[in-house]
Amino acid sequence: MEKRLKILVVNDDGISSPGIVRLAENAAKFGDVWVIAPARQCSGMSQKLTIFENMEVRQVDFPVPVMAAYSLDGTPADCVKVAVKMLLKEKPDIVFSGINFGYNAGLDIAYSGTVGATMEAAINGIPAIAFSSQHNGSDAVAEKYIEQITGELLAKPLPLGQVWNVNFPGCPLSECKGILRDRKIAQLCFFENCYELKKRDDGEEEFVPYSDLSSTVRAAEGTDIHALLHGYVSIGKITSAVVE
Repeated sequence: MEKRLKILVVNDDGISSPGIVRLAENAAKFGDVWVIAPARQCSGMSQKLTIFENMEVRQVDFPVPVMAAYSLDGTPADCVKVAVKMLLKEKPDIVFSGINFGYNAGLDIAYSGTVGATMEAAINGIPAIAFSSQHNGSDAVAEKYIEQITGELLAKPLPLGQVWNVNFPGCPLSECKGILRDRKIAQLCFFENCYELKKRDDGEEEFVPYSDLSSTVRAAEGTDIHALLHGYVSIGKITSAVVE
C-alpha cells in the first residue's frame, strides 16, 4: 500500500481566502492535509518572520475536510516554521502554497509571501510548490489543470533548495492554449509599484501605494510572464539563495 503524503497547505492571502480552500481540496486527492494560514492578508511579505511579537494561533473550522486547520497571527513563513516546529507531530512531505490571488511571476516573486512560504519550506528541507492565478481573471483554467499539474510535479522531485512555481492564466478556459514548462523568470515585474503623495488633515504628508501593470510586452519568450500573457499555464523553478 502506497504511503499517503503529509501535505501542509499555506498561503499569504489569509485563512479566509477562497484560493486556499481550492488548494486544500486539490491537495486532499494526494494525501492528508493540514492547513495553516495567516489570520490576515500578508501579500508582499516575502520570507519575513515575526520576532518581537507574540502570535496568536487558533484551530478553525475549514470548508473542506482536512486533518486540522489553524489561523496564525503571523506571516506565511511563520506559518511554515510554526507548523514544522510546533503544530505538526511529523515534518510534512511537501508544502503547497496558494492559490494566490495574483500572479507570482517575473521579479515580483522576490516580494511574494506565497513564494516566501515555499522558500521557508526549502530551508527546512521540505519540497514545495507555489500556485498562483490572475487577480482579476477566471478560475476555470486552474480548476481544469491543477490536479494534473500537482500529480506531475509530485513525480518530479527537485534538488534541495529548489521549488516549483505554477501560475494559471486568467483567460477563459476556451482561450487557454495549454501548459508551458521550464519557464524562466522574466527580468521585469508584472506589477509596477507606484505611490501617490497625500496631505493629511494634520498637515503631515504620506505616500499611498498602488499598483499599475508594468510594460509586460517586454517579457521575453521562454519566460513565465510571456507564457501567461499568451494564454498558457506557466511552470518554472525558483532556487533559494540560502540553500546550496
